[in-house]
Amino acid sequence: MDDQDDHRLARAPQPDDLIRLCRALNEAAARYMLVGGFAVIAHGAGRFTKDVDLLVDDAPENVARIRTALSILADNVVADVADDDIRDHVVVRVADEIIVGLMGRACGVGYAEAAADAETLERGGVKIPVASPATLIRLKDTPRPQDAVDRAFLEGVLRARTAQRR
Repeated sequence: MDDQDDHRLARAPQPDDLIRLCRALNEAAARYMLVGGFAVIAHGAGRFTKDVDLLVDDAPENVARIRTALSILADNVVADVADDDIRDHVVVRVADEIIVGLMGRACGVGYAEAAADAETLERGGVKIPVASPATLIRLKDTPRPQDAVDRAFLEGVLRARTAQRR
């Protein structure tokens, strides 16, 4: 589905949607991590996002877990995602009540590599794996203007963390 059509079918996700989604992913034992706008927000940015982006292990058994978890969304659009779709496509956009972007790789970085320095945040009693600022900078190495803004913010986060350790 094209991005331009998504707004007709889905609403912007709220923090409670993210918590509900991550709770379901954790209960399904899915291997995933938050990337994209919500991950930048999790690291302290004040910005808006129109979707929830997840970097996932694209193994078929994990994709099945993700389908199980995302079935909590109102229209169960994720039922149409095949086991190999995440491997075969750059991003699989699940346009349900909210939009969830599923990626097996982003800017050449796969789930296992990103998981090596992922951070875990807790929101609403739910543990949420989030890509580290350093990994997010790599994932946002695109010409998109918002990604340039995000990279600058994340570089500031890294500088502040370095200064705190001194």
